[in-house]
Amino acid sequence: MPSRLVHALRSALTWVLDLVARHGRGFTIANILAQAGIIVTGGVVRLTGSGLGCSTWPQCEPGRFTPEFHSENWLHPAVEFGNRLLTFVLVIVALGVAIAVWRNRPDLKWLGLVPGIGVILQAVVGGITVLVELHPLVVAPHLLLSALLVWYSVWLALRYRRAPRRAGRPMRWSLRLSSLLLVVLLVLGALTTGAGPHSGDADATERLSLDPAMIARAHALAVWAFVACLAWIVWRVRRDVSESAHHAAGGRDEVRRAWVVLVIITFAQGGIGYAQYFTGLPEVLVGLHLVGVGALTAAHAAMHYLLSARRSPTAAA
Repeated sequence: MPSRLVHALRSALTWVLDLVARHGRGFTIANILAQAGIIVTGGVVRLTGSGLGCSTWPQCEPGRFTPEFHSENWLHPAVEFGNRLLTFVLVIVALGVAIAVWRNRPDLKWLGLVPGIGVILQAVVGGITVLVELHPLVVAPHLLLSALLVWYSVWLALRYRRAPRRAGRPMRWSLRLSSLLLVVLLVLGALTTGAGPHSGDADATERLSLDPAMIARAHALAVWAFVACLAWIVWRVRRDVSESAHHAAGGRDEVRRAWVVLVIITFAQGGIGYAQYFTGLPEVLVGLHLVGVGALTAAHAAMHYLLSARRSPTAAA
């Protein structure tokens, strides 16, 4: 290959990498939105019964990667195939995050690879989900992995831009307890969905052999435990300020905004949950509840990061 062509290719590659690096913060935000978006599109797949709109994986139909559309059956293949196409968006965004972190924050370069690895794992789990005809014990981990990636993506975005943290005594055990309760309520929520009518394809899947009312009550108890822990954390930090507001007059207090947003989303999500339970699980409310999963997880990640004080005094919560 002529040296001029090699030099031109190297220059073009450097220009692309520099461009991505300059927009690193935008890629971290896009990664959060894309990871949360896959929860929403996955919810649309379930609520429209399109889980087997593509009958196999990695192909959509045997011998072809695109769906077969028929006048009497076009919605389900379109919805499922559209959900699969979002994976390519996730890959591009995750690659941008990895490049930006690698070039701008070399101290975090390995952490920047996690979103891309997570997308690959999601694709594999999604494929297994189709191959086992949407068994709820596989569908639930598919949702939970998405929630985990949303949480991590928010944490990475805040650390990438060195977001100002809380100035005050550390609250390690309180924050760990809230994280544990978040995991419990998400798991129980996924099991509640698996025991209910929105399996993804009513003709090809089974429900979990759990009493829907019993598992829903357990989920509600986990939510109230999460609320109690959140109330304790808010009481502890209500008068605190972030490092930026502490050192600069008029600085934006991101810490306070983080827990305020989490409180609002928590009660909104709880209200939607009770409403859908007592109204027979209408698709619209179930869809809003799935949107809330992404919002709640993201808000908790922001609170967890911003309330993790940088100081290390002897006292701990």
